[in-house]
Amino acid sequence: MTSENVAMSETDVLHGWDRSEFSSAGITHDVYRRGSGPAVVVIHEIPGITPKVAQFAEEVVERGFTVVLPDLVGTPGKEPSQGYLATSMLKICVAREFTTMALNKTSPVIAWLRALARNLHAEVGGVGVGAVGMCFSGGFALGMMVDDIMLAPVLSQPSMPFAVGKKARGADLNLSPDDEAAVIQRAVDGCQVLGLRFTGDKLVGDRFATLREKLGDAFIAVELPSANKDDHSVLTEQRNEASVQQVLDFFVEKLRPEAPAS
Repeated sequence: MTSENVAMSETDVLHGWDRSEFSSAGITHDVYRRGSGPAVVVIHEIPGITPKVAQFAEEVVERGFTVVLPDLVGTPGKEPSQGYLATSMLKICVAREFTTMALNKTSPVIAWLRALARNLHAEVGGVGVGAVGMCFSGGFALGMMVDDIMLAPVLSQPSMPFAVGKKARGADLNLSPDDEAAVIQRAVDGCQVLGLRFTGDKLVGDRFATLREKLGDAFIAVELPSANKDDHSVLTEQRNEASVQQVLDFFVEKLRPEAPAS
């Protein structure tokens, strides 16, 4: 990977982050990196790396982590809008990297994310890595649990496969049977999963019920009462401060156990 520092002229919100390209499993994406310490992968929501996604990633850096932000879709630093949301959604729906509708399948991009995490972990070391996905990427950290180095998976408003049509889609975990079995075994072995959602968020479907059934006490559910019908993005656009702090503390507990409590 060849990296370059992101200049102010490109995007203010990612000024100071190092940009590089990462390729694996036939997939290539830009990634943005900053910080030091154990690795955490912050996977953006629709429409892309918005200013509030970047703000959350900065907070993870400040808690003592090397953070990578994969650029999967959209324009880094661009503010969300209805048109921008629609454009990014269309790109996700047609891209072969994402299984937006299929049941019992792991999105191909998860293999790329696992390789990214392994690559970074080999470089920075530590007890393991963490990851947080949001919205369409909300379940990606679960798929990354197939690898033993994933010690701190966070699922914020997991929304794929999209909960339309078949009722089963709203309960599906976006995992193949083999990957689901591996994730369940990791949970049995003690790996905890933190999940966050607003209770009125229809995009999440019934996935939290599935996660409780499959993972048992290893699944830590944070379910927030919805203030209005648009509440969706727990860590960014409709930010819940207590939940943000809980995610940051989860990363510290699992990846930096020697650090003093906040």
